[in-house]
Amino acid sequence: MAARQAAGVSLVAPPIAAKRRAGFSLVEALVAITVLAFAGSVLLLAVESSLQTTTDAVDRSIADGIAQQLLDEISLQRFMEPGTVCTDPLGRTGWEDAGNGRTRFNDTDDYHEYESQPIAGWWGEPLGTGDDAGGTRHAAFQVPAGHFANWRQRVEVYFVDPVDPSIRLSSGTSELRGVEVHIERVEADGAVRPLASRKKVIAYVRPPTY
Repeated sequence: MAARQAAGVSLVAPPIAAKRRAGFSLVEALVAITVLAFAGSVLLLAVESSLQTTTDAVDRSIADGIAQQLLDEISLQRFMEPGTVCTDPLGRTGWEDAGNGRTRFNDTDDYHEYESQPIAGWWGEPLGTGDDAGGTRHAAFQVPAGHFANWRQRVEVYFVDPVDPSIRLSSGTSELRGVEVHIERVEADGAVRPLASRKKVIAYVRPPTY
């Protein structure tokens, strides 16, 4: 041993190999990515659901306004056409149907079974594009083209029980009429989704006798 030391040979044992560097294994990394992807998809679904709920609420508010506007339009019409009686059958004549849109509707029963898709204004123009005089408003102030393409407005006019106006008559007539306006969205598969409905009962008031 002395000879080896003299010869400059070291007898100190080589250092122990450095401890392996700590880190994630490939499996751990894959698990972490999977968890993050799942959490992200759940978050995106929640955002999508929130946006859809907001969109539906906006659509329903717009539809309710459209329904009320059409109901007000009907309410301003005469109960019946001059020369007829209030218990005559409901419906339009050929002359009334031949006009542009609803311009020839002159009494409430003209709206019986009226239907329009896409939703149209008084002149028959796509809703949100007209200037209320038969023309079109400036393009900058129009509703985007096709916005109401799959929306439908539908009107029902029917006779109701004079004793209980909440009862719709299945036969016979009366001096009271029920008017219902429905705004619906027709989906691509043909399914109909109700958006808003408005209802009113109107009565015929006999002229005073002297």
